[in-house]
Parts: sequence; structure tokens; C-alpha cells
Amino acid sequence: MHVLITGANRGIGKAIFDQYHADGATVTGTQRGPGDLHRLDVTDPASVADLAARMGDMAIDLLVCNAGVYADKGQSLTDGYPAQMWADGFATNVTGVFLTVQAFLPHLRRAKAGKIAIISSQMASHTRAPGGSYIYRASKAAALNLGRNLATDLKPEGISVGIYHPGWVRTDMGGAAAEISVDESATGLIGRFAALGLANTGCFETWDGQAHPY
Repeated sequence: MHVLITGANRGIGKAIFDQYHADGATVTGTQRGPGDLHRLDVTDPASVADLAARMGDMAIDLLVCNAGVYADKGQSLTDGYPAQMWADGFATNVTGVFLTVQAFLPHLRRAKAGKIAIISSQMASHTRAPGGSYIYRASKAAALNLGRNLATDLKPEGISVGIYHPGWVRTDMGGAAAEISVDESATGLIGRFAALGLANTGCFETWDGQAHPY
């Protein structure tokens, strides 16, 4: 089994990487900056295309689109949320997901039953509107919509797509007061990925297997 994980150098992505690696899977992890993993800036089409080319004719059984940013926490509705912050947030959380899926489709098609897992958030749901975090909420909602439509288009090819809320996790993004650890989240998500197939493609689920309202 070959798994490709974007944003695998820290947080949930790293925990998913570590668990798959410990289980004996072939894991390709990426990170935006310098480090031990493959360099990949999901906002840069040339960077995405370069990694896809370097992977040649390898098959990918599971693509985990995990890379994401949450830069607008605490921004003021009165004078915050600058236009560039909107552009940067959507470039990573939405366009970056699409570019990654598009570039690695040939590798997913080589697998017997390729899977795409998009890490979104419960903050994407229209049922949760407590205010604030407009960029993050809107971009994660867009990622959810993207995943749902990809599921429709790719189902005839045998490729399934799942969208997931990873939980409120104790990471730099989630904060120290969050409910679960990165390992708990990763274990739950890996279980969800294993259960993903054409029968439930397009699902929006929580890390612990609950269907989440759109």
C-alpha cells in the first residue's frame, strides 16, 4: 500500500504518517519548507507538478490532502481579514487540494481502487455558524464541496473520495485545550480511510466514524 500525505511534517499529518509507516505501508510525506520529507508547496503548480513527475509511474492507493492553514483566528470583523489573507487561505485549503488531486490522478488511476481523503473540518458545516474565522470556515466549506463533486466525477473510475473532520485536536492549530491528541485523531482517521469505498464515496465524517451534517 502506498500512501501520499501532504503536510506530514507536524500535527495530524505527521501522526498519520508515523502510524502508516509503523504498519509497514510505503508512505510519501510532504512539507512546504526544508526538512526530511519531500518538498511540496500545494499553492505552487510547478512544485506539485514536479513531485508528481518525480514519482514517475508509481501507483498511489491513498492520497491524504492534509496540508492546511488557519491564519485568521482572532481577526476582527471591523478591521481584520485582509484580502491577501483570504487569497492565501483559499490557495492552500482549496486550490491546493484541487491541484494536488489533479496532479496525482494518474498515480491514483494506477491503483486498483484509489482513494482520496480530504481533511476538512466541522467548521465547514452550514449547521455550525457561531461567527468568526470567516476565511477558515469558508475555505473548509469549499474543500467539502470540492470533495463531494470529485466523488461524483471519479466514482465511474473506481476512485473514492472522503471528507473528514479530524476532531478538535491538540496541535498548534487546535490549541492546548483541545479534546483529543494527534494520535487519537490519526488512529480514527486511518480507520475511516480503510472503510472508504465506492459505496460511501462523498461522505463527510468525523474522525470517530460519525456522519457529519453538511
